[in-house]
Amino acid sequence: MVAFKSDFLKILQERGFIHQCSDFEGLDALAAKGLATAYVGYDCTAPSLHIGHLLSIMMMHWLQQTGNKPIALMGGGTTRVGDPSGRDETRKILSYEQIDANKESIKGTFSKFLTFGDGKNGAVMADNAEWLTKLNYIEMLRDVGRHFSINRMLTMDSVKMRLEREQELSFIEFNYMILQSYDFVELARRYGCNLQMGGSDQWGNIVNGVDLGRRMGTHQLYALTCPLLTTSSGAKMGKTAAGAVWLNAGMLPVYDYWQFWRNTEDGDVTRFLKLFTLLPMGEITKLADLQGAEINEAKKVLATEATALLHGRAEAEKAADTARTTFEQGAIAESLPTLDIPQSEFSAGASVLSLFVKAGLVASNGEARRQIKGGGLRVNDVTVSDEKMILTPADLTPEGVIKLSFGKKRHVLLRPA
Repeated sequence: MVAFKSDFLKILQERGFIHQCSDFEGLDALAAKGLATAYVGYDCTAPSLHIGHLLSIMMMHWLQQTGNKPIALMGGGTTRVGDPSGRDETRKILSYEQIDANKESIKGTFSKFLTFGDGKNGAVMADNAEWLTKLNYIEMLRDVGRHFSINRMLTMDSVKMRLEREQELSFIEFNYMILQSYDFVELARRYGCNLQMGGSDQWGNIVNGVDLGRRMGTHQLYALTCPLLTTSSGAKMGKTAAGAVWLNAGMLPVYDYWQFWRNTEDGDVTRFLKLFTLLPMGEITKLADLQGAEINEAKKVLATEATALLHGRAEAEKAADTARTTFEQGAIAESLPTLDIPQSEFSAGASVLSLFVKAGLVASNGEARRQIKGGGLRVNDVTVSDEKMILTPADLTPEGVIKLSFGKKRHVLLRPA
């Protein structure tokens, strides 16, 4: 344990956010004076960020809470290229219109965790399209590209991994680290930014930016990364059978978000309470002492606190009440996620497999079949045993819905529309 002077690094250390730093002593001195201005970049590849982005967002939250300044950088420019880090294949190139639409959809997430404004530590939202789209290629090669060594770029994990697996790395993706490094320089010049934060898979790109700043005459720049999270069973954090755990309620209902945290593995509860809630460490320590069945109470606290941060306290409590009604009282709660299905589809009879897929409880018909064989799917609380089962209006409950369940904790109500 390093004895930090700044509240920022003290908090990050005790909560488990720190993986690597280019210069702890220098960054600690800056943060202690409230002079750390840090950015994290987010590409606009989807209409929502997902739980994988939450660690770096929380780092920005704590940065601001300790008197320093966060910059949320939207990748309106870099999304046009595609970051190869942690990927085995070339990322799909999106249209400019789609990138802009995604960017607008994502923006609202940050206001849940950061306070934007003109004050000394007011958060800033920037967009690298502002400078990257105006670059002249020849000038870029001459002024920025000359500072990069191809030999060194080939040693970066994001490049090396693709080459070792003999998977194609396009020239456009190869340029990504140059653009990300240049972002750091531009933010240093425009906003006095002196720190870039991100996941550990971004380390190579970030230290390239630190080096480029030195070569192009900026003030001293710093790099800080958080660990890439896996669950205690070794699975990648934030993936479910139905796909990514999105942060926008329009892509993942609040109740499902609450349930994701409620389903945390026992071995991860304390760690996630530190990383994804604002609970004081003393309270987390008490919850960490719970054993046996009582650990479920800690999971409910985690679910409610994490959901309250993103969706507000009222929505979090509503999700907790829905879970209580559904599981403890065995009733159909009105606030369960609901999917409207055309009346004509029900009248003709709908395949149970396709309905579970449409409800987002499983990713495919094949996955539904596997779950049925294992007794994991239920309709109106009755286990499905026949994969050829057809649902019709006769299956509607007195409440006028059909309740689909995956395991004990994930439910969706189908309602004829």
